[in-house]
Amino acid sequence: MKTSKIIYNGGLNTEMTHLKSGKTVVTDAPTDNNGKGEAFSPTDLAATSLGACAITVIGIAAQNAGHEFKNSEVQITKIMTSEAPRKIAKIIAEFDFTCEPPLSDSDKKRYERVALTCPVSLSLHPDIEQEMIFNWLN
Repeated sequence: MKTSKIIYNGGLNTEMTHLKSGKTVVTDAPTDNNGKGEAFSPTDLAATSLGACAITVIGIAAQNAGHEFKNSEVQITKIMTSEAPRKIAKIIAEFDFTCEPPLSDSDKKRYERVALTCPVSLSLHPDIEQEMIFNWLN
């Protein structure tokens, strides 16, 4: 089954549709690569997918363990190479976790391992440095 459809709208913009849900995402080229930066760039989405995947698999593990990470956040920093060809050099994912009930140190380490081995993390090219920072707020 196909996953998505992408339409190139011109002007370095695309509209991507998730076929099962019908939800759409728009992309634009970044300002440092001939675009207007009016939406996520494709490399922004690649970097952001790392954080979304990590927090999703943590959420799955948390459901199974009776924990709740609602309102936790991930901030993504994408760093591109300065030389050609352009590519992602590093992704920093900084997590701010709040959990109910509060976690033991061993639980925190288990969730960190889950994040570090999420499918997107394991799928990214090994040349892309991945840094995950875990801030446990309670």
